[in-house]
Amino acid sequence: MRTFLAYRDTCYVSIKGIHVNNSMIPDRIPLTPSDATKQRRHRNRAMAASAFSTTIEWYDFLLYGVAAATVFPRKFFPESDPFIATLLSFSTFFVGFVGRPIGAAIFGHFGDRVGRRKLFIVTVMTMGLSTMGIGLVPSYEMIGIWGAVLLTVGRMLQGISVGGAWSGSVLIAGEWSDPNRRGFATSFAQAGGPFGMVLANGALGFMTLVTSEQQFFDWGWRVPFVSTVALLLISLYIQFGIAETPVFEHHKATGTIVRAPVAEVVRKNWRQIGLTTFLRTGQQVQFYIFTTYIISYATTQLGFARGTVLNLVMIETLISAMTVVLCGRLSDTFGRRRLIALGCVLMIGFPFLYFAMLDSKSWTLAFLAIVIALPLQDLQYGPQAAFISETFPGSLRYSGSGLGYQLASITAGGPAPILAAILLREFGTSTAIAVYMSVCSVISLASVLMLRDHSGTLDRQ
Repeated sequence: MRTFLAYRDTCYVSIKGIHVNNSMIPDRIPLTPSDATKQRRHRNRAMAASAFSTTIEWYDFLLYGVAAATVFPRKFFPESDPFIATLLSFSTFFVGFVGRPIGAAIFGHFGDRVGRRKLFIVTVMTMGLSTMGIGLVPSYEMIGIWGAVLLTVGRMLQGISVGGAWSGSVLIAGEWSDPNRRGFATSFAQAGGPFGMVLANGALGFMTLVTSEQQFFDWGWRVPFVSTVALLLISLYIQFGIAETPVFEHHKATGTIVRAPVAEVVRKNWRQIGLTTFLRTGQQVQFYIFTTYIISYATTQLGFARGTVLNLVMIETLISAMTVVLCGRLSDTFGRRRLIALGCVLMIGFPFLYFAMLDSKSWTLAFLAIVIALPLQDLQYGPQAAFISETFPGSLRYSGSGLGYQLASITAGGPAPILAAILLREFGTSTAIAVYMSVCSVISLASVLMLRDHSGTLDRQ
């Protein structure tokens, strides 16, 4: 039995005996100690579910990126020269980014109409099944170019899934959280990115260690894709224990659910969607060059061993998983816009230092360059979830935040490894890539300064 009592701009909700405030609105009605304990427990469970499920989503999505840099050129494009094979492989990688805004629109519509929790479960199932399918695709030797076609289909499904999953995970954590700690709460969903990368690199690194090179390319690379079924089952088990968010329950009870949320948010909040996309530009380019393109660059251009580079990227992402949460927490204290702007400024110059250290071919300098890269971009990435979701009203939040966040996948994240490879080929120097990254950081800095910071403010119904 659910009882909804609206008090002007504050909503008091009782869900299965757990009394909570509309968590996107500052607390104004005192809770008993027992109620407060139950509320805290449910918030913690929502954060844990968001973090674990997002980790699995990104493990699946980023596993493809690592394989695209190391395996797919050889297994699915063997008749092309190395550069063309790598470019074709990254092109199938890019397809997943095309799917992300499509997923944001599809799942955003239902997420604002049916609920955050239900749609999040659907996205995780879609991701798990498509990833297992990719692991079973026959190589070029068996079915020719159809292997690449099937890879592309699987990758598109991955993109659609992760495009819808991000908003669900962020809103499950954010709409249950204390408004003054929302940056911290939603940063656990963001931490799923580096945690997923750790798992992806770790899984392929482990298979590299326990198999010969021939065995790895024959079947070893497939094991991490197929084994995602176990992670999928654990994720679903955790999610089934989470209740719908108080914000959605409030809109459902008051009859304020929008009939066509995607169309409505585009009509009313097109400026915020566009600025959010540009806000994400620099950070997206940085992330996929630091984690995906670097594997190809360091092995083919600098001569580092594949296992060594994978280990360095895994260390980098493991540190990032902690700094993401730290940056999310700092945004609650110092403001999200201020922290993101600082990250943009640092990333205007850092790419030049990054490639200079790598190009020295010194193992020590390469180690330092790779390990500090992601933690620096976390100044942008950590606060983004709360900053973007707070930009949109509760009734349109799933659609609006998802569209703004995921459109950058087409304009920035997806093309980044491809453009980096082309720039290196055309200009013959990594400085061209550094300039590209720096310009994208300037775009993000301008965008964040044009958006309002709603840190800790009440939910805009």
